[in-house]
Amino acid sequence: MAIFLITLGFFLVIVMAMAVGYIFQKKTLAGSCGGLANVGIEKSCNCDNPCEKRQERERVAAMEIGNINVKNI
Repeated sequence: MAIFLITLGFFLVIVMAMAVGYIFQKKTLAGSCGGLANVGIEKSCNCDNPCEKRQERERVAAMEIGNINVKNI
């Protein structure tokens, strides 16, 4: 039980330190590299010819977008 309380206290101290840093700097969380756009990738799947499952999902999604009307909402 003592190890649990020590670990919990440690994590609480770390979270409070992060909170104080956020309060004083007023910066939002950001990744270290800026995301995939900085390395020239426009989407998570950067392949020219996606697999059949992905093509089917995209086809179904495109059909659902075209079928939106008041009854579906």
